[in-house]
Amino acid sequence: MSQATPIAIIGAGYAGLSCAVELALRGFAVTVFESSRIPGGRARVAAVGGFALDNGQHILLGAYSETLRLIRRVGANPERLLLRLPLGLHYPGELELTVARLPPPLNLMVGLLRARGLSWSERIAALRLTSTLRRNSVRLDGGSTVADLLATTRQPARLNRLLWEPICVSALNTPAESASAQVFANVLRDALFADAQAADLLLPRTDLTRLFPQPAVEWLNRQGHKLLFGESVRGILPEADGISLRVDGQVRPERYAGVVIATAPYHASTLLADLPQAAPEKALIDGLTWEPIVTAYLAYPPEVRLPAPMIGITGGLGQWVFDRGQLGGVSGLLAVVISASGRHQALQRDDLAQALHGELVAILPGLPAPQWTQVIAEKRATFSCVPGLLRPSVQTGIDGLFLCGDYTQSPYPATLESAVRSGVACAQAIEAASHQ
Repeated sequence: MSQATPIAIIGAGYAGLSCAVELALRGFAVTVFESSRIPGGRARVAAVGGFALDNGQHILLGAYSETLRLIRRVGANPERLLLRLPLGLHYPGELELTVARLPPPLNLMVGLLRARGLSWSERIAALRLTSTLRRNSVRLDGGSTVADLLATTRQPARLNRLLWEPICVSALNTPAESASAQVFANVLRDALFADAQAADLLLPRTDLTRLFPQPAVEWLNRQGHKLLFGESVRGILPEADGISLRVDGQVRPERYAGVVIATAPYHASTLLADLPQAAPEKALIDGLTWEPIVTAYLAYPPEVRLPAPMIGITGGLGQWVFDRGQLGGVSGLLAVVISASGRHQALQRDDLAQALHGELVAILPGLPAPQWTQVIAEKRATFSCVPGLLRPSVQTGIDGLFLCGDYTQSPYPATLESAVRSGVACAQAIEAASHQ
């Protein structure tokens, strides 16, 4: 390969667009194919009932260095697009804990000291867990679960319910009983053990498409690269002089020196099905299991407001509630998030919305009935982040064919930062291959 070498990217989500931007910066000629009309993949805006709503809520952290770097690189301003708050867990009437903006380990120590709703034995137990991880340099038995870690470090049940289990489910989208302790420890390492601002919560003030995908599309267009929306790649055809693509039933005449599959993993598996040389990668993808994420939007009068932009719920179906009005959106619009599998899956959407309204009434007494509701369920939102999980590399067994996405090999769970990092890693692998 050489400079201005043509590379095709299939998918304009966070991973694919991160890869496209990185390749463009390295001098490659990029063409992006996206079957949808809207960039962002599984983290994008959707038109629902006359409103522009995200197809799920995403929390970023100050430790998301690559995501923040690329947002800035394409000309967007994360300081304006994201509300930065100290990492805090707010359970009205039960717990108020905010991590201090101090160098570790003082950040958590001071946060626990100032916390309301924790006994001294619970504070000491929390420090015991983090001290264990720091002492072991965050290396754990690869087969242990988060529940194993909590039991080994003698965490009280109430602390698990209010602190560790919510963090686990939010970060890994996998219940503590089956989630990888090592990946959980990696998340805590980057958030709590890095620097004073790594643990900051970054809550989007805009929709997920405008946060990065749309600015990336506009930047790539200005650089002269091609972005083809509404075009579905149905086949990948390796040939002696490059790789061609079958798009919507037609084989395109272009030959690409490299092709990146940046779709959701189950779509990647379909594209790999006719490529025997990529059977090992397909087998790894097919071995993944899935966890859902449900976002329920409930619209109330504009004067309805939560005590904080994001609060937690315990003892019910909902887990986190976001006040979209406090995040630059519609006043009175609340988004309730339920991560991972659970008993909520047995309910019809209207029944689920009604049940969640009942849980909100417990937080906001006198809350009127919602004016409208909308439940968005991503049934395969992320892979189940279980111990010892084998994930495919960005490189495949076919020269010039690469994978990127939050499911590829990484020490992290399926997050926006994982997607972005996989795109960057894929671009680096393509550049390295160009020099061979």
